[in-house]
Amino acid sequence: MKPPGFDYHRAASLDEACELLSACGEGAKILAGGQSLIPMMNFRLARPRVLIDISNIAEPNPVSEEPGGIRTRATTVQRVVENSSLVQEKLPLLSYAIRHVAHTQIRNKGTIGGSIANADPASELPAMCLALDAQFELRRHGARRTVPAAELFVTYMTTSLEADEIISSILFAEPPKRSGWGFHELARRSGDYALAGSSAVITLDGANRCTRARIALFGVAATPVRAITAEESLLGQVHSASLVKDAAHLVQGVLEPESDMHVTAAYRRSVAEVLTVRALDDAFRRALAAR
Repeated sequence: MKPPGFDYHRAASLDEACELLSACGEGAKILAGGQSLIPMMNFRLARPRVLIDISNIAEPNPVSEEPGGIRTRATTVQRVVENSSLVQEKLPLLSYAIRHVAHTQIRNKGTIGGSIANADPASELPAMCLALDAQFELRRHGARRTVPAAELFVTYMTTSLEADEIISSILFAEPPKRSGWGFHELARRSGDYALAGSSAVITLDGANRCTRARIALFGVAATPVRAITAEESLLGQVHSASLVKDAAHLVQGVLEPESDMHVTAAYRRSVAEVLTVRALDDAFRRALAAR
């Protein structure tokens, strides 16, 4: 398969990329790793008139620590973040989740920002943005703004990015001390998009009561979703099998799965709840062991 014809520009900097986006209009698309966009073009599912290549932009500190969290450049490839000792220490959930993204060859080319901007609801990285309270720095020609993860994902493969905006960096919040995490997904084969997935971050106080909870699911709605009602049910509570089971059942309130050629919507609903039980149990276990 070959894509429709398009014009091509290679940007030397993010400023130049923003200028090109502004000049080229709504028919332009950013090309970073190309691991999602190029196959979609080959199948004629995407038909950009202009590609603006940012893959060769060299920027310092692709992964850096700052107050409140870890910042990655949008152009940083997934494998770099996965193997970063800083990410493994401060955000082990993110490092672990990235291991489930496709295969090593894909992660060597695919970028963090590209996967997020693609906004596939079955993808791991958009859900990690919700679980880790990510903040996105968005840039356009002559301006920039910051958007929280809760406001970025609109519907299936659609974000709140304007046509002339680009994600320049992502700040993932570091969970407080005595936090634990859990991540589980179900896929037909290793490296496939998830049929359903769930992740959790739990923070405990000195009496082992939950003071903060995040539950983010993917593959079960038109966007990744946070189960806020389920999170709130955990606050002030100590870990027990019944607590986790009841909280996991509450995620049903945010699920809007669809049936497809692989599984039914009802199956996705059932699996999402089971995976949330496992993610919460792991998160509590890790938090209890944390110091």
